[in-house]
Amino acid sequence: MSVITKTKPPSSETKDPGKPLVRDSFTSKLGVIFATLGSAVGLGNIWKFPSMTGANGGAAFIIIYLLCTLLVSVPVMITELMLGRTARANAITTYRNLSPKKSQPWWLVGVSGVVAAFLILAFYTVVAGWVFAYVGKAITGNVLSTNPEVTSQVFSRLVTSPWESLIWQWIVLIWISFVIILGVSKGIEGLTKRLMPALFVILLIVCVRSLTLPGAMEGVRFLFKPDFSRITPGVILMAMGLAFFKLSVGMGTMTAYGSYYRDDQDIPGSALRVMLADLSVSILAGLAIFPAVFAFGFKPDAGPSLLFITIPAVFASMPFGQFFLILFCILASIAATGAMLSLFEVPVSFLAERTKLNRTGATIVTFLALAAVGATAALSNSILADVKVAGKTFFDLYDFISSNLLMPIGGFFLAIFAGWVWKFPKIQEQLSNHGVLKNRGIIRIYYFIVRYVAPALILLVMLNGLGIVNW
Repeated sequence: MSVITKTKPPSSETKDPGKPLVRDSFTSKLGVIFATLGSAVGLGNIWKFPSMTGANGGAAFIIIYLLCTLLVSVPVMITELMLGRTARANAITTYRNLSPKKSQPWWLVGVSGVVAAFLILAFYTVVAGWVFAYVGKAITGNVLSTNPEVTSQVFSRLVTSPWESLIWQWIVLIWISFVIILGVSKGIEGLTKRLMPALFVILLIVCVRSLTLPGAMEGVRFLFKPDFSRITPGVILMAMGLAFFKLSVGMGTMTAYGSYYRDDQDIPGSALRVMLADLSVSILAGLAIFPAVFAFGFKPDAGPSLLFITIPAVFASMPFGQFFLILFCILASIAATGAMLSLFEVPVSFLAERTKLNRTGATIVTFLALAAVGATAALSNSILADVKVAGKTFFDLYDFISSNLLMPIGGFFLAIFAGWVWKFPKIQEQLSNHGVLKNRGIIRIYYFIVRYVAPALILLVMLNGLGIVNW
């Protein structure tokens, strides 16, 4: 396996025209897959996808989700990775450099991605802080109780404590900042190459334990029993939205990671492998959770209540429950870490490449900004609970702006840029690795989807998220 560790960006990406900036990059094909997968896999794989699958038709929902993924998220992911690798630059500079006419404001697509990544981190680090806190609570046994009311009280005390929420958010930010400072190859790639295999191993261990419980098959039926009668236009829109948001597209992360891709990397193949691996994590998470949930007679709740209230009660009900709860909390921490690394890299890469700051300085500035803005999200359940903007707490506001506006807008214009501005000859050259890969048929299918299908579906997702279209 050949190794390419350093690449040079275009001259416009240098801080000093006379001294080219040497950019770090991923060093192996396996590292590329694990880093990109780490970005795609997040807490939504654990609490959102399995619950939505079980409640909306089981295997029927999975089929719809797969179709939506192939028609929306995978084409956008390919586009981001392709443009990032071509420009070898941060999200904003990528569009500035690749725009055929410099007067056209395509760089605003990059701005949308950077802002979206920042706002997502502002509230995602809060949730990640809760997850990290639960690792400690699981080790000490403070959260172990078969009574959901008790586990609910433990969670409530955590989220309503101003200092505890802030401290855990800062711990998360310090941890992610440390990895980011190490760089792309030593930090992001080095860590995800260890964390992603560990995530799969832990998932398999918990799956085996969950599936061997008496009454576990009821949870399996909940997940996989196909019920096509539940597939309505509203469910299709839900699957479409989940497919778009779940793979970390439309917020600059894949553009940033694409800029670190090797020239010999098969981008369409990588995107498909990441999508399948991400789906596998989601299904395994469902098999780890819901057989146990049904075995002990708990309700298959969705959202944070599943992770922080129901699951501790479930594991407390089984032999060696504390051990498996510790494993599960570590699993959730790994999922959160991979997602946060890719989000953090978006503003850091921009600052490091467009200002006089080095990578360490850019990381520190991003850390301080997130600590300040993120504090408003961390305190949304305590001292700032009554402070609302447009009827939303800061936590919900950041989520709404990023998920319902910036990400769909970014994804829509990404597709428009690739399909209508860049067009087929450039796409063919880049996705075939300058003719090395014989994948013209795949590229033609991708081009049709990104030109016509993906923009229409993304627009529909955005209108649904804003409540304008509601089926």
